[in-house]
Amino acid sequence: MISAAFIFEPGTYDARFLALDAKIEAAAVATPGYLGRETWQSEDGRRFNATYYWTDLDALKAFSTNADHQEAKRDYKLWYKGFHIVISEVLRAYGDGSLAHITAAISH
Repeated sequence: MISAAFIFEPGTYDARFLALDAKIEAAAVATPGYLGRETWQSEDGRRFNATYYWTDLDALKAFSTNADHQEAKRDYKLWYKGFHIVISEVLRAYGDGSLAHITAAISH
């Protein structure tokens, strides 16, 4: 399993951004190997993290070639103050079983 964390500080969103964002989310969901996402916000509300989960690196790579995603990457400075991406292989995930999570399929 692969996770891709998109950590960002938002700027100003416009109609073009909102349309692209919706298309990109739909493209992610439609990509074979997409498992889900979760989002977090820093305590001060300035930084966000959207972590996407994929069955494997090939699935993530397939999504990354989406034309809308590529367009948003080119023009990110219009909508974001900054961003950071972390791609990780999920080796282990566990808990007490009380919380459902995307990674439950690999829990040990």
